Amino acid sequence: MAMPSSPGWLHLTIGEEAPNRLDKALAALVPEEAALSRSRLMKMIDEGDVLLDGQVVTNPKAKVAEGQVYALRLAPAVELEHLLAEDIPLTVIWEDADLIVIDKPAGMVVHPAPGTPSGTLVNALLAHCGDTLSGIGGERRPGIVHRIDKDTTGLLVVAKSDRAHHGLAAQFEDHSVNRRYLAVVHGQPDAYDPRLRGLRGISFEAGGILKIATHLARHKTDRQRQAVVWNDGRHAVTRARVVEDFKGAASLMECWLETGRTHQIRVHMAYAGHGLLGDQTYGGKRRLPEKLFGSSAELANSFPRQALHAATLGFEHPVTGEELEFESPLPEDMANLVDALRHGQAG
Repeated sequence: MAMPSSPGWLHLTIGEEAPNRLDKALAALVPEEAALSRSRLMKMIDEGDVLLDGQVVTNPKAKVAEGQVYALRLAPAVELEHLLAEDIPLTVIWEDADLIVIDKPAGMVVHPAPGTPSGTLVNALLAHCGDTLSGIGGERRPGIVHRIDKDTTGLLVVAKSDRAHHGLAAQFEDHSVNRRYLAVVHGQPDAYDPRLRGLRGISFEAGGILKIATHLARHKTDRQRQAVVWNDGRHAVTRARVVEDFKGAASLMECWLETGRTHQIRVHMAYAGHGLLGDQTYGGKRRLPEKLFGSSAELANSFPRQALHAATLGFEHPVTGEELEFESPLPEDMANLVDALRHGQAG
């Protein structure tokens, strides 16, 4: 049970029914409002922030006994010097004390990396959230539980607290999050296409839903790309359906993820022979014919990014248990592309 605690400390008393190992006992006893994840507790034990009778205990497997009182030092979340807060405008769809949902624009990287140390979503969130970030793993930073590519637009949920980070990560891991994307692809997948039916990992489900199940891994010669593999890599499943057909030469498709691997939709649709318009990495050199689309063909063929938008995001709030679902309309560039294909058809 939790005992009254002084500022900066949390005191936990081992009860009769507590697990007999320190790490498991503390995880079972920590009150929900403390927002200490299992990984955070392990880090606290390792760093000497767990004491018994004034003595540091660093062995997570140490045996505990009924009546023992453990003191946990709650260090304030530390600022990360290598991450800069930047005042970058954000489109916020939802925000509370534990999480924030963002509608990301094209061109924004989610997380800083050696090639993009600034101008990212994380930099923007550090400025936007400020002191409302209670800390992830003891560090004052937003908790990134999933990402979308730099030039993909749409919805992202980010944790602001340890308890939200832990709960969201669990939902992404068990594939219970509803993530649906809109994509404009070359061609139109057809359940009766013998080429598609002959491809390993391709099948069709009721209602003409295309299912692509493969493994994905880094490309052997181009480390910036992902590739379909079979004997290694990570299991990946994408489903897709045609929303609107543009004379068989292009389609607006809804794609949803059972798994969430890097570039998954882009790689899978290219593997199926229906690469995304504007995708310089996986889309190939296909072009829409002017004879079918008139001047709209040039707009489509010069589209400057992969035509992919994270349109729907649904999950259970990791703290309140509320079922949340958010939708984002097509961004202006994709809406103009769809409109051009819809109305610019020749003949």
